[in-house]
Amino acid sequence: MKVYFYHTQDTERILNEWKEGLYPGHLLYGATHLPKYGVEVIPHLYKPFYDHRLKLTLLTAWRILTCGKKYDALYATSFRGIEGLIFLRALGLYRKPIVIWHHQPIVEAKGWLRERVSRLFYRGIDHMFFFSQQLVDESLKATKARKERMQVVPWGPDLAFYDHVLKEGQQRSGFISTGKEQRDLPTLIEAFSKVEKAKLTMYINEKTGDLDYTKVLGGISVPENVKINVINRLMIGELAQIVNQAECITICCRKSNYTVGLTTLVEALALGTPVITTRNATFPYDVDEEGVGISVPYYDVEAWEQAIRYITEHPAEAQEMGRKARALAERKFNLENTSQTIAESILRLMN
Repeated sequence: MKVYFYHTQDTERILNEWKEGLYPGHLLYGATHLPKYGVEVIPHLYKPFYDHRLKLTLLTAWRILTCGKKYDALYATSFRGIEGLIFLRALGLYRKPIVIWHHQPIVEAKGWLRERVSRLFYRGIDHMFFFSQQLVDESLKATKARKERMQVVPWGPDLAFYDHVLKEGQQRSGFISTGKEQRDLPTLIEAFSKVEKAKLTMYINEKTGDLDYTKVLGGISVPENVKINVINRLMIGELAQIVNQAECITICCRKSNYTVGLTTLVEALALGTPVITTRNATFPYDVDEEGVGISVPYYDVEAWEQAIRYITEHPAEAQEMGRKARALAERKFNLENTSQTIAESILRLMN
């Protein structure tokens, strides 16, 4: 069977980069591997309109409806941009099943009219993939989407991509912070200011969404053991090589109701690197229980300081955390398992 694959980025360019070993396949949510499991992929012709939501929705609907290629279902990494088709599906005017990744929990809309529209919207989605059971459980509270249409998928790294990075054989030292979404820089920097012998290298965008990190950093006194790199663009492959030089990955985030920091956590698994992370209940597994790192409460500088000292003073235990992280990726959370689960679900939906 064939699926029309809708992604919120330039899919054809990314697929080419993946083939050249420059981009990890898990960020395409199985599109690179679905053909191995009987699902061919037709990539969407991308054009950025993210500052114009209506334009994006109209253009996306037009391109999908007039693509001229036969496909059996629409598979999307997000509903952003395909809202029009989802409503058409709910009204019976678009006949192809729609399968999406739902990144946040489904919640009740504010106001009676918005809630009615929202309920119609979710009637137009045939199947939803979630990163964790917690997201599913929270979504069920809204009672607007059926449980049988929700599924947890073990989203994990493209191990083949990271194996090439690991071949570099870097000598690891210090801590690193990457990622751009909802990062809690004040807590992280203050914690490291209290552990002078621990070195932190940070890579952060100037601005992500409504969060201007240059303004955040402008109000912080940065200690000498913290080096901040403000970047506009760094290739994922290049950044992975930099991350591989660190002995521990830090994921310090602001409080949210979804899996902020998960992409960084996935990379840590692949590289076999221990983590210190904000305790996010929507992560697919418990970092402490799996033994792959240390989790701390939101905005808790003292807990961060203690975790940093533990990693610094217990190198053998930190290395064991990294070993368990890689083992967890090989056992369950990896691109092969992700792709196979998605393919089986789509094929089952069509039967």
